[in-house]
Parts: sequence; structure tokens; C-alpha cells
Amino acid sequence: MAGIGISLSRIRKLRELFEKRLKAASGKAAWRPGARPTRLQEIANFGSNPGNLRMHAYVPHDVGPSPPLVVALHGCTQTADSYDRGTGWSRLADRLGFILVFPEQQPANNPKNCFSWFLPRDTARDTGEALSIREMVAKAVEKFGAGHSRIFVTGLSAGGAMASVMLATYPEIFAGGAIIAGLPYGSASSVQEAFEAMFNERAPSPRALGDRVRAAANHRGPWPKISVWHGTADTVVHPSNADHIIRQWLDVQKISERSSGEERIGRHTRRVWKNANGDTRLEAFSITGMGHGVPLATTGVDSCGIAGPFFLEAGLSSTHKIARFWGLDTAEARERQSATRAATDHTLPAPSFPPLPARDYTPADDVPLHKRDGTRDRHTAFDPNAVIAAAFKAAGLPMPEKTGQTGSSGVINSGGIIAAALKAAGLTRN
Repeated sequence: MAGIGISLSRIRKLRELFEKRLKAASGKAAWRPGARPTRLQEIANFGSNPGNLRMHAYVPHDVGPSPPLVVALHGCTQTADSYDRGTGWSRLADRLGFILVFPEQQPANNPKNCFSWFLPRDTARDTGEALSIREMVAKAVEKFGAGHSRIFVTGLSAGGAMASVMLATYPEIFAGGAIIAGLPYGSASSVQEAFEAMFNERAPSPRALGDRVRAAANHRGPWPKISVWHGTADTVVHPSNADHIIRQWLDVQKISERSSGEERIGRHTRRVWKNANGDTRLEAFSITGMGHGVPLATTGVDSCGIAGPFFLEAGLSSTHKIARFWGLDTAEARERQSATRAATDHTLPAPSFPPLPARDYTPADDVPLHKRDGTRDRHTAFDPNAVIAAAFKAAGLPMPEKTGQTGSSGVINSGGIIAAALKAAGLTRN
């Protein structure tokens, strides 16, 4: 009992610190609600969706056969549309001819709209949110004819950490990834560990970091190529996490920690690592003086995106640089997109795609606890045990033993524990 109280108190303090830093990092700039209509379309039926996420997509008017596919994961407090608007991904897709998928978190899953990059059920292969995103990829290949050999994933903050999850759990699916202000795979398995990984400088060994990826999937290569971005003044996710991401993937790909080259781009630094064949497999951008957010260049030839909360002018467009690193920004793509063409039908023959593996679940696993608008079904009876269990799960804590703590109904009767758990988890008894 005392241990639970201490843990919940610790989580509450960390959550308050997180919210304080997140608010400070968002700055004073804000977008006007409804400033423009969304460019994205929502796709309602894309699989069993055990993570209870939403799928949005963008397909340019002019794409070639088997176009590349980019999965873009928003950060906390953001939506699919706001992430597209800030980063400019769909505008770049118009120019270069690739398809976009934007998974979107729901407040029913996380009050801050963060992806659950720290909960074991959502970060393991073929379960939870990771499987939902994997199913979105399969749907995009089937529906839009995306090329299954040119699939990439990127994200910011919690979305960046979730990009780490996808690269580790489905490395055979992704040709490359980009992690912006994120964390390495396996950094946390509970709410408390997540906050501590974000705020503190730690020093896990490269072997331990690599082992986490190797244990995530039965895969031994080839591995995705990785681009890592982090601001040196980030107070929400400690910049040391960028080095840990690099060390994790260097160990996995058996590449020396000594960089193959380094260059200065204005005030910023880019390092690269090559394999034995001389191919660049990893790059890392350190953005001098930048806080928590996506680096933008809002003027110049490579201008892309719109500055706002967590979308920061840095004189360097991460969206453009990442596309080039993945090989999407080619002369052929630019020439094809610059030609004047009439809009064409995007219904292309879908290439073969590995089937989703069987998984052990009951039908109840795929029934969302909440409606799409985030409200509880009014026809569903309130179940105190279920709410308490959800609260402890979200807080990353085990359920207390029932012995001596429950009444005849099996409901925990300590109001203090229930209230503290619900508050710590950010849940309410609607």
C-alpha cells in the first residue's frame, strides 16, 4: 500500500513537470482554429485496430506506379492534420509524388494525445498501437498501390519514440526512419520510466540498447537507414536520447561508433556513419539552440511547413533533408512532378504484401472501450474494476493484490487508491 502511494506521488510530480515543460516549449505562437481545411482523408476500416487509433492519408494527384509511402507520427497535444500542416509533408508529397499515412492518437487512449511508446502492450510486435500502425501500412499498400519496398516512418517526440517502436518491431517493413526529438526503443515500460527517460541523462550500454531491438522481432537484416534530429536546448526530451538512438542502431548494424564524417550547416552539425560497403546508414543532426520541436526552413528554396507550437524555424528543413536521405527527392521525381499532367485515377494494382501474422487475442481485444469522439458508450454499464485496472495500466503500475483490499463484489474499496490512480493516469470516471 505504502509503495503504491509513493509511486503514484512520484508519477504525479513527474506529470506536473512534463506539463509545465510542454507548455513552456509550445511557446506563445498559436495557429487560428480552422485556418484551413484539412488536406487529409480519413480511412475508417483498416484492420482490427487493437490500439484504437485513427488513420488519415494523403495521395497526391500525380503519382507513379508503386509510389513510396511515408508514415508520419505526430507528437503530444497534436493531431494528424496539425502535424501535416506544421511539417509540410503533404506539400512535399505533391512535388515528389509519394503517399502519406498519418496515424492519429485519441484522447480516450491518452489525455495528451501522446502515442503509447512506453507501454509493453502497445510497443510489442503484433499487439496494440504498433499493430494498428502496421495495419495502416498494409491498407495503404492495398488501397493506393504504395510500393512495399519503399516504406518509411518518421515522428516527433512521442511520435518519434513510436517511430523507434515501428523500426524495431517491423524492421522488414521499413526501408528507413527518421526520429525527431524522440527516444530509443525500449527506453521505458511504464509511465514513471517514460518521464525519467525523457528528463534525465542516462548511459545505457550500446550492447544493451542493441539487444532491445534484436529482441523485438525475429529479424537479422537488412536494417532500415536512420536519420536522427534533436535540438540542443530541448527541455522536454533530453538531447542525450539522440546519441542513445544512434548507438542503438550502430550496435544493431555492427557499425563503429566513430562517425564517417561531420559537416557544419550554419550553426548546426550533421554526422554520418557508413557501413563496410561505404553506404551511409545513419545520420544525426544536432540543431544548435533549438528547443523541443521539428526544425523548419520557412524561407528559401527548401522552405517547407509553417512555424508554430513545436514547429520551429531553424534555417534547416528537416522534412526536405529526411526525404533526400531516404532517396525520395531525386531529379527524376522533381522532373516528373514539374511536368503538367491531368489528374489521374490512383486505383493501381496492389503489389503483394506479407500477410499479417496470426496473434493470440479474444474478440473483446478488438472492441474499443470508447467511441471515436472519445466519449464512453452511454449504454455500457460503468464497471469500477475496469476503470481501476485501466488507471493502473496507464500509470504503468501493477494492480494491488485483492487480499484484504476488496469487498464481496471484488471492487477495491480504498477510495484513496482509486482516486490517486485515476488522477495519476489522467482518467476520469465519466
